[in-house]
Amino acid sequence: MSIITWIIVGLMAGAIAKAIHPGKDPGGFFVTMLIGIAGAVVGGFISQALGFGAVDGFNISSLFIAILGAVLLLFLYRKFGSKS
Repeated sequence: MSIITWIIVGLMAGAIAKAIHPGKDPGGFFVTMLIGIAGAVVGGFISQALGFGAVDGFNISSLFIAILGAVLLLFLYRKFGSKS
């Protein structure tokens, strides 16, 4: 996937992950979107490592994998992130 596609999928995944896992984020909306982008990358890596195939385009399965990665990272960020 190109970088632009990863960013777009990641932004969508971040917004959907925020809806799935609502609550206060220590960094706000912007950090949630960055977590979504990172989640797309992490989700793709985990998917390939587990043998579910490559994330290779803008499709439903890629978005689903990115959302799962974003939810995972959002959970970890809230769990271990800085407490204000």
